[in-house]
Amino acid sequence: MIAAAVAGLLAGYGIAIPVGAVGAYLVAVTARTGWRTGAAAALGVATADGVYALLAVAGGSVLVPLLTPVMTPLRWVSAVVLVVLAVQAAATAVRAYRGGELASRDDGTAGPGPGRAYLTFLGITVLNPMTVIYFAALVLATGPDAPSSLAERVTFVLAALAASASWQLLLATGGTLLGRTLTGTRGRLATTLASSTLIVVLAVRLVG
Repeated sequence: MIAAAVAGLLAGYGIAIPVGAVGAYLVAVTARTGWRTGAAAALGVATADGVYALLAVAGGSVLVPLLTPVMTPLRWVSAVVLVVLAVQAAATAVRAYRGGELASRDDGTAGPGPGRAYLTFLGITVLNPMTVIYFAALVLATGPDAPSSLAERVTFVLAALAASASWQLLLATGGTLLGRTLTGTRGRLATTLASSTLIVVLAVRLVG
């Protein structure tokens, strides 16, 4: 059980810590909207990681060959969704700035609410098949030491979920601090445009 928990924690942090387009978008959304929305978004990412960890321990050896042929289309879909979200955020910030009324944090107009943020980030993360392949590869690589009993598999999945959630919430906290530091309209506009640009660059790298 302890070995399964440690393996799950390491696997969860291994997939969560590299900050890509989704992580950058998470920070940007939290900076615009506040902690509640950012935390919901973070849990959406963690939920997707947990689901993929569950799929990996349940039948990773079967899923890998099935997902491999569709990896490229899913990457393109994920990249397009991220670019659209980044452009939308930038356009909204520019319109608000020109109108002199950049939306305040957590006022319901600065961005998606918690529920919508959770579903959006869950969907974006699910579009990345590399997550389940990553978990499956780790499980298969451990050979006889892989989680085998139901208790060990549950422990592995919960540990991976906890690791991903803790890291994503840390990113959301960073977004909250960023939002509080840059509260001026120009600062908020600049950070939104910068984060949108970064998200587009990272999204392009997904299919590069």
